[in-house]
Amino acid sequence: MRLRSRLLPIALVLAVTGAAALAVSANAAVPPTPTGWTLSFADDFNGANNTLPSGANWIIDTGTSYPGGPANWGTGEVQTYTNSTANLRQDGAGNLVITPIRSGGSWTSGRIETQRSNFKAPAGGILRIEARIQMPNVTGSAALGYWPAFWALGAPYRGNYWNWPGIGEFDVMENVNGLNAVWGVLHCGVNPGGPCNETTGIGANRACPGSSCQSGFHTYRFEWDRTNENAQQLRWYVDGQQFHTVNQSQVGSYWGQMTSHAGYFILLNVAMGGAFPNALAGMGTPTASTASGVPMRVDYVAVWTRGTGTTPPPTTPPPTSPPPGGGRDAYAPIQGESHNANNGVVNYGYYMGSLRNGDWARYDNVNFGSPGPRDFVARVASGAAGGISGLVEIRIDSPTAAPIGSFAIANTGGWEAWRDVPGNVGGVTGTHTVYLTFTSGQPNDYVNVDHFFFRR
Repeated sequence: MRLRSRLLPIALVLAVTGAAALAVSANAAVPPTPTGWTLSFADDFNGANNTLPSGANWIIDTGTSYPGGPANWGTGEVQTYTNSTANLRQDGAGNLVITPIRSGGSWTSGRIETQRSNFKAPAGGILRIEARIQMPNVTGSAALGYWPAFWALGAPYRGNYWNWPGIGEFDVMENVNGLNAVWGVLHCGVNPGGPCNETTGIGANRACPGSSCQSGFHTYRFEWDRTNENAQQLRWYVDGQQFHTVNQSQVGSYWGQMTSHAGYFILLNVAMGGAFPNALAGMGTPTASTASGVPMRVDYVAVWTRGTGTTPPPTTPPPTSPPPGGGRDAYAPIQGESHNANNGVVNYGYYMGSLRNGDWARYDNVNFGSPGPRDFVARVASGAAGGISGLVEIRIDSPTAAPIGSFAIANTGGWEAWRDVPGNVGGVTGTHTVYLTFTSGQPNDYVNVDHFFFRR
């Protein structure tokens, strides 16, 4: 949910729960590693009071967007993230504390993400991402606009910032407006629409067991299960109780986009305002009644993996994913306007357009791995008049090389009437410069391109 700018609310179904519950210590250590699992990452935030979280583990996000990325972090949230210990600190009692603060008419808050971006389920195994969190303890009108979250984004988002949701997003815990509910959501595919019904995502919610989400600590867990490579599954839990499941079959051919890259990085933040809290409140948030200074407390974050399962290996070797870092993943969406160079291309915010015969866009360091792709898919739109059409082509290492793949495109119903169109491609492996080229027998504009990607 974190990157969408046009959110449609998930149906809110909340159970009424009693407040009576056993008191739980706010300073619990990372749980012992379960039998058969391996600890991959952990931070119990046991640093001194008023210190920032470990720089070896975490990147502190600041400002109102990534450099060159969507404004207001793509969600419409209104706060500015800072590296001030007023907004982000360890409390000396084993917790990370993220505190939104209003000063005058402006808000500040905190957001961190893991240095690592390779959290991924091993082949034939399971990935488990977990945190113990107390949401901001505020409810009613004083909570309007509060948006705490614990979530993960696909590694190719770093350095691109326009390839969401194809790179995948796992929202392990989200909450808005002080409601006694935890949301678990998958974002994937294309926006709008696609298999994950963007910008909403595939989500579910439930009340926290025992004490409310705001009044006590609860454990939020996400699992990516690859024990059956042909029927993978994503699962969401609160306090060990499963409340949401997404199966590979629900996502179809887009599953590979969000699973074939290097992995995921983990984020923690408290946003203020934006599409999700506004949608559920039915008004703009935060408001004059919203309380300042109510923190989210995080006891620990941990990641475990469990090794290869008992499912027999496939009869053909699995694809070799491109190496992490240093380039673009051919199998994750490459945003059209993110080109490294171009001829005749005009960028229109989140897509490139006014494309006609002789135009091209260049994308450097595209990693195809081995084996190579079987086809490519481009999200395109055209408002060209009748009789006007052209080709969208893929060329390797030179704009004048012979195309290795192409498809024809004509009017799709409008210049933003997007359609995903596939085209077969010839064999290519390793790392190359990719050119998207446009060829037509007439001189008029005939296509806009949102993004493209390859499939094995």
